[in-house]
Amino acid sequence: MNNIDTKKILLIISGGISAYKSLEVIRLLKKSGATVKTILTKSAKEFVTPLSIASLSQEKVYDDLFNAENEAEMDHISLSRWSDLILVAPATANTISKLSVGSSDDLASTVILASNKEVFLVPAMNVRMWSHASTKENLQKLKNFGYQIIGPEIGDMACGEYGQGKMTEPKEIVSNIEQYFFNLEKNKKFKALVTAGPTHEYIDPVRYISNKSSGKQGYEIAKSLKKNGFETTLISGPTSLEPISGINQVNVNSAREMFNAVLDCLPTDVAIFSAAVGDFKIKNKQKHKIKKKEILNLNLEKNIDILGHISKHNSLRPKMVIGFAAETNNLNEYAKKKLSEKNCDWIIANDISNPSIGFESNYNKVSIFYKNAKYEKLPKMKKSLLADNIVKKIISHLN
Repeated sequence: MNNIDTKKILLIISGGISAYKSLEVIRLLKKSGATVKTILTKSAKEFVTPLSIASLSQEKVYDDLFNAENEAEMDHISLSRWSDLILVAPATANTISKLSVGSSDDLASTVILASNKEVFLVPAMNVRMWSHASTKENLQKLKNFGYQIIGPEIGDMACGEYGQGKMTEPKEIVSNIEQYFFNLEKNKKFKALVTAGPTHEYIDPVRYISNKSSGKQGYEIAKSLKKNGFETTLISGPTSLEPISGINQVNVNSAREMFNAVLDCLPTDVAIFSAAVGDFKIKNKQKHKIKKKEILNLNLEKNIDILGHISKHNSLRPKMVIGFAAETNNLNEYAKKKLSEKNCDWIIANDISNPSIGFESNYNKVSIFYKNAKYEKLPKMKKSLLADNIVKKIISHLN
């Protein structure tokens, strides 16, 4: 399997005894047909030389953010945009700490912070440093940010100790990168649609009824699908979120508009309905603004059931239909009922009575209910990390 032929890899080498392994990483990447450019941190030059790196990579070696000649070309931007993937090997405890707080005091950290590409970290450090609470906390933050982690392994260390913290072997690192590009290529055959945000059902030209939703979870799922190679369409109700680059986004207001946009997207392989669609709409919307009254009675009627309609019509139904359930009580009971009544493959349910998750929060805690009557509880995590977890499960199911 060679999925890195013609790929452009930006290798960042930080200062640790394992830096010598980066030479073999370059050799293997080059052998597979990749183009490799390298950034050496100041401390990395204590372990490997720019000359040895340049000889193997046959490319210029970058090492100083404040080099006037380099920065005329805006290296910290151009290198990030040039690459298909950024690999940090080894990633020392210091590097991990800097990245976890968004530090950008050298070219390596600035490139990563300015990156719009997938970043893989290969940790390497003493066993005590690896097991330290601060390292664990920093790594969890980086996972929440979307960084991919390779290793470390358990074994003998240069310091004479034994345990976890040993840098993954170059052959295994390259295998992980090959698998990443293989999955991207394989997932290109899949089409996905995601609904997100609330809907607005207008009473008159200036007033509406709506469900509470920030759209954050749906946007993160769409982002993760795109990152994993899916051809993705996001159908969004009114939110304050920025559009996602590389995704076909359709903005709607009402449930009927969202329903029509979903129909226009079919057929698709997977449909994820995370939008908080209004269950009711105004039966007779007023053409003019209603003047203030002591009492205003609204005549409501049931809205279109987008999830139920798509999931129950075989001619339109995607291979996977995933619904969301936001509940304040009896979460398991209501989620299972919705799974059955809506004919979904999965229902992803969360308890919105907990103010630390859901809605405007960047965190969520959900349970996934499956058609085979099984379900699993996921711990509280950032919505971006949850999205990655959900998408990994989707990929596994589709394949």
